[in-house]
Amino acid sequence: MPTNEQRRETAKRRLERQLERRAERARRRRQLTVLFSAVGVVVLVGAVALVVVLTRGDNSSTTTAAGSSSATKSTTGAAPATAAPVPVPTARAKPLAATVSCTYKPTPDQPASKKNTVPTGTDISTQGTVAVTMTTSAGTIPLTLDRAKAPCTVHSLVNLVQQNYFNNTPCHRLTTEGIKVLQCGDPTGKGSGGPGYSFANEFPTDQLDAKDPAARKAAIYPRGTIAMANAGPDTNGSQFFLVYGDSPLPPQYTVFGTISEPGLKVLDAIAAKGIKKGSGQGQPGDGAPATPVTITTMTVKA
Repeated sequence: MPTNEQRRETAKRRLERQLERRAERARRRRQLTVLFSAVGVVVLVGAVALVVVLTRGDNSSTTTAAGSSSATKSTTGAAPATAAPVPVPTARAKPLAATVSCTYKPTPDQPASKKNTVPTGTDISTQGTVAVTMTTSAGTIPLTLDRAKAPCTVHSLVNLVQQNYFNNTPCHRLTTEGIKVLQCGDPTGKGSGGPGYSFANEFPTDQLDAKDPAARKAAIYPRGTIAMANAGPDTNGSQFFLVYGDSPLPPQYTVFGTISEPGLKVLDAIAAKGIKKGSGQGQPGDGAPATPVTITTMTVKA
């Protein structure tokens, strides 16, 4: 029969192993970025929308950001389970000034996955839109970027487009249940890549009242929306997602543009083929596209 001292020693070793396992799990979580982490939202009529977890690193800003922001390590918060989704606003409640300043922070722990120059952050226009043509192996997806909603995001993305950052890069994630999005923008194709810098969330997050739980309830990101993936607040980078079907999500992903109808037809065709078998992380309808999708070029219309 073990002595009290032996029992204490056994308990001590057990606790040490538990702490080591917890530390390892925490380390892995920091290395991962999520487009949507623990998103548990209740859709109208009390139906629960699929909880979507991206277990691959998402450098949404570096990923940080689809998470890609620096795609870093933090995760996005889940929407309150009792919140009924409401549509994302179509415009800002109060327009921004004609120009704004943007801060693009280097992410030394998440170096650039593809060489690029960090954009300038002064006198960034909030006026007008930018037409971008996203040519993929599955077809052409015309995009319209909205400076009035997210000037810092648009400025960053245009800067990367002009440096051919997205050329010959994969769209690594497709979701077909609960939320309906195609996620792109990581040159590594692993969900952990980004531009080597991160920047803050914009519309609609920056006009929500952080002290009001109702302001952070689930929202409906409508079909045709372009939004930034991230790994938590203010961790945007290069990863973004294209919404091809109304999707309930926390309003914590910067909306910065829209997808044309011809582009949506391309996305519908991609989604119809489903996801690659065995590519997901245990979530139904979530993984790599069954037929690989590559961005061959992205160009800004003059």
